[in-house]
Amino acid sequence: MFPPETQPIPPLGSMLESWHDRLRPGQREIADWTGGRLAVSAVPGAGKSTGMAVAAAIAIARHQLHAGKQLVIVTFTRSAAANLKGKIRTYLREFNLPMGGFTVQTLHGLAWSIARSAPSVSGISSDAVLMTMNQGHRLVRGTVEQWILERPELFQRLVEGQQFDGEETERLRRQAVLRTEVLPALALTVIQEAKKSGLKPEDVLRLQARSPDEYSVLAISAGLYQHYQQQLRSRNWIDYDEMMVAALRVLQNPACLEQWRSRVFAVFEDEAQDSSPLQTQLLEILSTHPETQQQNLIRVGDPNQAINSTFTPADPIFFRNFCDRCAEEETLAEMTQAGRSSTIILDAANFVLDWVNARAITEAKSLPFRTQHIMPVSFGDPQPDANPAPEGLGLEIHRPNDTFETVERIGDRVLELFENNPETSVAILVRTNDQGKFIASELKKLHGDAISIFEVGEQERRSHIPAEMMALLQFCDRPHSPDYLKNALAVLVRHKRIPQQDFNALVIEPEQFLYPSAIAPQPSDETQMAARVCRSLLKSRIELPLYQLIPFCAYALDYDQGELATSDKLADRILQQMAQQSQETSLGEMLNILGEIVISEQFEPVNGDAGDDQYTQGGQVTVITMHKAKGLDWDAVFIPFLHEAMIPGKLYVPQPAAFLGSFTLSEVARAQIRAEVHGDVLPNLVTAWKRAEELKQAEEYRLLYVAMTRAKRLLWMSAARRAPFTWSKPEGLGDRPACPVIPALLKQFPNCRR
Repeated sequence: MFPPETQPIPPLGSMLESWHDRLRPGQREIADWTGGRLAVSAVPGAGKSTGMAVAAAIAIARHQLHAGKQLVIVTFTRSAAANLKGKIRTYLREFNLPMGGFTVQTLHGLAWSIARSAPSVSGISSDAVLMTMNQGHRLVRGTVEQWILERPELFQRLVEGQQFDGEETERLRRQAVLRTEVLPALALTVIQEAKKSGLKPEDVLRLQARSPDEYSVLAISAGLYQHYQQQLRSRNWIDYDEMMVAALRVLQNPACLEQWRSRVFAVFEDEAQDSSPLQTQLLEILSTHPETQQQNLIRVGDPNQAINSTFTPADPIFFRNFCDRCAEEETLAEMTQAGRSSTIILDAANFVLDWVNARAITEAKSLPFRTQHIMPVSFGDPQPDANPAPEGLGLEIHRPNDTFETVERIGDRVLELFENNPETSVAILVRTNDQGKFIASELKKLHGDAISIFEVGEQERRSHIPAEMMALLQFCDRPHSPDYLKNALAVLVRHKRIPQQDFNALVIEPEQFLYPSAIAPQPSDETQMAARVCRSLLKSRIELPLYQLIPFCAYALDYDQGELATSDKLADRILQQMAQQSQETSLGEMLNILGEIVISEQFEPVNGDAGDDQYTQGGQVTVITMHKAKGLDWDAVFIPFLHEAMIPGKLYVPQPAAFLGSFTLSEVARAQIRAEVHGDVLPNLVTAWKRAEELKQAEEYRLLYVAMTRAKRLLWMSAARRAPFTWSKPEGLGDRPACPVIPALLKQFPNCRR
């Protein structure tokens, strides 16, 4: 399969043979691979990284790879790359093999290396700057303003919406909603989806003619995309998606392609279910042998753990299609044995997979899950304590009266676990950070220091402190700016200092909101409260010395001790920098420095660094979102608050934007672009919205499946009969239907009801 210089294939040494014989089905197929395409569809806990690491070591030995001819291994995150690299090096040392025959990189890291290797071809200059997330958001805001100036007629059509009586205040409110919410969301979604699918602005514009609608959504999308690209070029910035496009330009140049291919023996990809079309194309080009035109490519992934596709351009259909093509070629391997969990937990996860697929009513090409059950490992498997004995029944399903009783039950069960074994690893998996904050707070009230709690969302909140301080101080500096007022109000609502309300109506006339005239209509209680808090911020600007403004804002947001310490650290850094740079100590100078910190994202919160080991320590309860829990596991996993409104949930239209109709422009555009990439007929607005909702619900069920498969010995699930309508107000309880999976599980596992 490979060119003559890699033949003959040397026999494996006895130690390599020993490791090979201990591999599971699916892992062994990777190790036996000698060329061509191979798809490996894995289940949670199947040992993907172990299989890839052993297979990489065997490939390096068999084909005598070296620094000039390497195995390229790509994965999705830096932490995964570091973990895989460490495992491969361990095996190479054990087998007494040289270390230079492989490289492990993230997809973006590989694309960056390729793009920078030939600046004249890629179009990326040597001094180009990779744009940060905050810079990207500012760029999008500028893009929206430019587009509005260029296409006022399309903007006016959006303002009119479904119905409009011409009232001036409502017109201004709608303009604010479009400028600050609807159009930025549309731009971000379309730019990501289009770029990672290989579509240019003119390609998106051509789609409009095939799917005309009342707003010309795709024409608006194309205009925003075009302005965004122009701004990127004018600033000599690139984003992550542009990096991938630039890398492909390099590989489409014959001389550059030959140079790269000469150094690449084969490509192994991990987490392939998260790849976009452009990323897949890059790996296929790079892995193609220059003489035989054969792709030497192994792609390993779990399509049932695709949980990023509704908010990133990752689309599980592409890896599923790759698996289907390889199945036709008889080059599909399945890694179905997993030793992580007790068998009853595997049974529960497999049941949910089958139950959801059986009830899926979808126009999409594929079911929510690939039909692939998790099986226990075979007798004699080398994994220590594989498929461990369950804790109690191993599966417990609760229906508490309310969410407060839910936390009480969790606390009692955790104490019982720690009493039996103080080093038990425990996690509470939540759908949102608000839920996590509620659980951590209630557990501390109930049990104090008796339970050690590590709330992961608390650290994420600390990382937002510079941006939150900037929002409040910008308002203090320019209170008449509608944008600055709206940003400040959003921060205050997030920290529950003022009630939720439609900010767009308040910021039309900032002075009238802050200091209403005697003849103005009586504002609502919520509006009066918001105005009082804003006036207190403005008063602090006048009465307090500069160095006390950040601490005052921190107290105004009711920060906890860790957040207060982080804000103090931020204030100290800004004051030191001001002292070093100039004699001026003004709020404007403070905002300049704070802006640099926010844009560069170079500020470390106090106690803000936690590796994966810290998440899974024994003797503590880790409160973490389901998304962040992917790739981790614990002895006992608690999944509370499983309600229908959250899983599977429904797409909703934010009330301020309801004047446009019963859909959002961003989700409609995403569904239309994906239909084009999949080769489907472009849907109209209503059908596109329906399809987007189906994809969202399928992903929510996959997210629940991921959460369930984090458990080793105990899986605890609950749906309280009464729960908050919104988790920003956890005390506001009402009757809430359970996630449909809960009654189905109770029927299937009646002995597990608690």
